[in-house]
Amino acid sequence: MIKIIVLILASLAFSLSGTAIQANDGDHGILRVYKDQSRILKLDRPALRVIVGSSEVADVAVADPQTVVVTGKNYGATNLVIIDSDGNTLLDERVLVSIDEGNTVRLYQSTGRTVLSCTPSCEQHRRSQ
Repeated sequence: MIKIIVLILASLAFSLSGTAIQANDGDHGILRVYKDQSRILKLDRPALRVIVGSSEVADVAVADPQTVVVTGKNYGATNLVIIDSDGNTLLDERVLVSIDEGNTVRLYQSTGRTVLSCTPSCEQHRRSQ
């Protein structure tokens, strides 16, 4: 009987400590966003403050108190912190902005490398400084 109570309490604690966002990333603690594309984050509770470490890497817009949109601006990494009205941290994650690998072709010649973005026709990938 005690084991059952302990298991119920453990599962309840685990469900209450769930993630603050609904994102289907396999990487825990890392939010991956492609350059020039957006990800929608649905929060469990309303956000009061949204802070992004580097606005040159990612842009964040609050659509409503429980919906945040993260847009990749330049390649790199930054962080995103979301705080509720009680001062509790809803989210504190790294944001990694990268190229959409699924639509690229790499061409290697000697020591040089060219990356082509193919969506739908192939064009040379331009790196931002």
